[in-house]
Amino acid sequence: MFGLSARRSAVTHSKSIAANSGSILRTRSAQSLISARDFHPSQSNAAFRPTWMPMRVKTPWIEALTKSRETASTAQGTPAPAKPDLTPRKMSDSYYSAVLPLAQDKWLLDSYLNASGHIRLGSLLMDLDALAGVIAYRHTGDSVTTVTAAVDRITIEHPLMEICDLELSGQVTYATGRSSMEVSLQVTKIPPQGQQPTPEDVLITCAFTMVSLDPATKKPVPVAPILVENAEERLLFSKGEENYQAKKGLRTRSLLEKAPDANESNLIHEIWAKEMSYLNPESPAQRPSNMVSMSDTVLKSAMIMQPQDRNRHNFMIFGGFLLKQSFELAFCCAASFSHARPNFISLDPSTFENPVPVGSVLYLRATVAFTEPLEREGAESKYTKVQVRVDSKVRDVAHGTKKSTGQFNYTFLVEKDIKVMPKSYGEFMLWTDARRRSENAALMTPGSKEPSALRVFKDSVTE
Repeated sequence: MFGLSARRSAVTHSKSIAANSGSILRTRSAQSLISARDFHPSQSNAAFRPTWMPMRVKTPWIEALTKSRETASTAQGTPAPAKPDLTPRKMSDSYYSAVLPLAQDKWLLDSYLNASGHIRLGSLLMDLDALAGVIAYRHTGDSVTTVTAAVDRITIEHPLMEICDLELSGQVTYATGRSSMEVSLQVTKIPPQGQQPTPEDVLITCAFTMVSLDPATKKPVPVAPILVENAEERLLFSKGEENYQAKKGLRTRSLLEKAPDANESNLIHEIWAKEMSYLNPESPAQRPSNMVSMSDTVLKSAMIMQPQDRNRHNFMIFGGFLLKQSFELAFCCAASFSHARPNFISLDPSTFENPVPVGSVLYLRATVAFTEPLEREGAESKYTKVQVRVDSKVRDVAHGTKKSTGQFNYTFLVEKDIKVMPKSYGEFMLWTDARRRSENAALMTPGSKEPSALRVFKDSVTE
């Protein structure tokens, strides 16, 4: 996503996520990593928790709550509209990078590990959203409210084979003067001291779409356009335009806009006919033992939204928290369905439809929507790609209102020969939508990454 030659030195230009009062960047140890459990020692003044708080949240909750109540009791008249600075800005103006010193700080690493000792991808997704917000404000300034509107497809470019320091970096790469902007991000492995980074060091590349709103009216306001300075930036800007048009195209291909075509209708009828044969006592057909009804794959969760997970504007939950929660429920759903440990392949483009207020109740529903066998010559085991759809809705505590907040589609790989069976019309529509997503993903990623996905099973330290 970014030319590695254009990336700034992680040692001299990065700001550490695990900041402390004396220094914002911890110097990397000269000792190289020998194995996945050979850690660099931490400095004596190292922080013991990762935090975006100084930049993601600017006011303690009690102060924000008190100020809000005082304002509500004394407010008069209509607030002045926001006046954003629309002077064209360079891409480099918004560039920001941060280091996660996971190999140096065991206490920091402790907050990123799961029970099996793998780095939690959900936590990295949360960090990426927080970083996107920091970068967006470097472009817009503080006169507007900036929120996450969408996240484009996220994939694992190269599996992480050892626990090491990670650099998270990005910049605004697409803005035309509308209310939205695209923030391109990447997560890379920091190579041993004295070595140059290579394309294989890139773990994740992705893009977040951020939208600026008037703080008073909550209506979209324009942001400064990007000033393109060279050929490399022109490519990044063109990619942003392609993503913008692709998102518009996805809406037209939605099942709400486009009914199943002839081929899809034939597939639906074929699956339905098989199900009818399984139910017919006079038919010799037997339901395969590896077939699971879609309705039996559903997992649900409900949670109260607490102020500790609020965004910069204090009274809404930040998007990274929703990504983390939806990812972990999708992981559990895939595991429950397959009785195997899932490995993440991708997150499809997803949209945040409505904000989630602090104090509301968030409902998540995960369903296995589509399965696809992954058979490779010479492989000892059979693998299946499992697509999990997570629908999110929010209600106020009194449950008087209900709104959809977004839909997230995750794809995992499991070491199991298993398939999902839709039965109702609604389930067939979920299955058809997921199948379209799978076909679209194959077109978007020319050249198979299946060998990389299979390698993840044995060697990767992310999960």
